[in-house]
Amino acid sequence: MVDKQIEFTGFPKGALEFFDELSRNNNRGWFEEHKKHYHELIQRPAQAFVLALGESLKLLSAGIEYDSRTSGVGSILRIYRDIRFSKDKTPYKTNLGIIFWEGARKKMENPSFYFHMDATGAIFYSGFYQFPREYLRVFRDGVDDPRIGSELVSILEKMKGLDGFEVGGDQYKRVPSGFDADHPRAHLLKHKGIWARSPLVDSDVIASVDLVDVCFHYAVKLVALHKWLVDIDKAALS
Repeated sequence: MVDKQIEFTGFPKGALEFFDELSRNNNRGWFEEHKKHYHELIQRPAQAFVLALGESLKLLSAGIEYDSRTSGVGSILRIYRDIRFSKDKTPYKTNLGIIFWEGARKKMENPSFYFHMDATGAIFYSGFYQFPREYLRVFRDGVDDPRIGSELVSILEKMKGLDGFEVGGDQYKRVPSGFDADHPRAHLLKHKGIWARSPLVDSDVIASVDLVDVCFHYAVKLVALHKWLVDIDKAALS
């Protein structure tokens, strides 16, 4: 755990360059030689960032959870790729991923806010990249409900209207069985996951203490989607 007295002052200027170099030298030898840089430029400031932003996010939703441990059990996702079933055998991710989750399921199976940083900059997300099987059923039931489903449509339309924001998520080709093909929200029923994301955060902001405030500002705009996803799960589990 990082010392809670350590304040986040921004990611060092070399953080984005580290990921750029890693993308061109994605092998164990190079990473082991530069592991100290990874700890200093990425991992240690990420721990302070988790604590600072995590406390702020609780102002938006008290159930938000975060953890600054770097072993993979906390908010900071491991840099090591799982290559067991992948054709791509490069061993390391070329980005930093940080998750702030809310719900009674396992960490990665809950609605969350997600911070992504790579060589090009940073983006702040809300939602799910891919629904866990149990949650997929919950999501479809929520979309199917006339009142609850219409709320989601309204939330997504508002987010699409925000300058620089984007809504997305992979979809199945067909409406799932059990639902009418001409369902008024058929396009949402086909989703495998759903997310909304901020504009790209540039390197000057990433390197400053302002990154926490900028991400919180984006979270305010994205929180309606987060709460919708959390609330339908709470209702299903109750």
